[in-house]
Amino acid sequence: MRDPRYEKLAKLLVTHSMKVKSGDKVLIEAFDIPVDFTVTLIRAVAEAGGEPLVSTYHQQVLRALFQVATEDQMCTIGSVERARMEAVQCYVGVRGSHNITELSDVPSEKMALYEKFWWHYVHSEVRVPKTRWVVLRWPHPSMAQAAGMSTEAFEDFYFRVCTEVDYAKMAQAMEPLRELMESTDRVRIVGPGTELTFSIQGIPAVGCAGERNIPDGELFTCPVRDSVEGTIQFNCETLYRGTLFQNIRLTFKRGRIVEATAQAETEKLNAILDTDEGARYIGEWSLAFNPWILKPMKDILFDEKIAGSFHLTPGQAYEEADNGNRSQIHWDMVCIQRPEYGGGEIYFDDKLIRKDGLFVLEELAGLNPDRLVM
Repeated sequence: MRDPRYEKLAKLLVTHSMKVKSGDKVLIEAFDIPVDFTVTLIRAVAEAGGEPLVSTYHQQVLRALFQVATEDQMCTIGSVERARMEAVQCYVGVRGSHNITELSDVPSEKMALYEKFWWHYVHSEVRVPKTRWVVLRWPHPSMAQAAGMSTEAFEDFYFRVCTEVDYAKMAQAMEPLRELMESTDRVRIVGPGTELTFSIQGIPAVGCAGERNIPDGELFTCPVRDSVEGTIQFNCETLYRGTLFQNIRLTFKRGRIVEATAQAETEKLNAILDTDEGARYIGEWSLAFNPWILKPMKDILFDEKIAGSFHLTPGQAYEEADNGNRSQIHWDMVCIQRPEYGGGEIYFDDKLIRKDGLFVLEELAGLNPDRLVM
């Protein structure tokens, strides 16, 4: 018997996130997920009048492919994948992994080839700006283990945070924050190990309420490229290219990361930040407020939505909130400011707007956790 939660999640992805219309071609990419859910998703797309296209992937196979990567090989794959992406109107990527560190021993130069000639060429240049897309993880035991939960408890948590948030209410509650962001010049962030300032003047603010990521709950903009000054200490572990980074600390001068440390992985951190010139500049800054997600679990699609957190992103800027920075890298790094994580404050033009993870202005209080649960 198929899990009834599959139907609810598939319907959310098709009708709310991608808004599939009659005649839309919909690319489904399934990475190590249950066949039953892929089937449910195919049927949901068809019921909405869409035409599903499906590719299935396995992380162990991708690891083997990346380990032997050449520029010519990645260019060929990238060209084929780009042509397919250009032919569809909608995209859903459901990404599971039986081992969250499966790619940890792929050489960095091989991953760089994949990112430049396949990922960036297809996803950054076509999928993100030109399709109605949504991506999400799948609750395998490896994710439960990373979250410190049993498999059953994690599955219950997963479907709750994905499908039991009032995204319509969230979208409405974000409007005052979006308007405030777009009228703000200077942002100041204060917290343990953090004293950071930057400008967001003239950069659009974009709300995310289930249209691109599931689970969701953030509003992002972007610092003016050369305006970031000071130091930030992140308190969430971050998994990138199969490596777990802890206690990342970045120092900026005139927008550029001039010093970066991450305990035992400092050398690997700096190698990634040296991928290209844009990797040492910031391409996104976002405030997060999913009421069900309260602690990090080493998966960025969840961690970047943690209530009372923000993330700052070295690398590629999104076209919707663009400061002109271009890079193969887009690495969301998360800092939680709730009291149990050390607290912190965010100021807009010297006015306190959030303290210890809670919005303090009445017009923004609708984004606090007690106001968003169904």
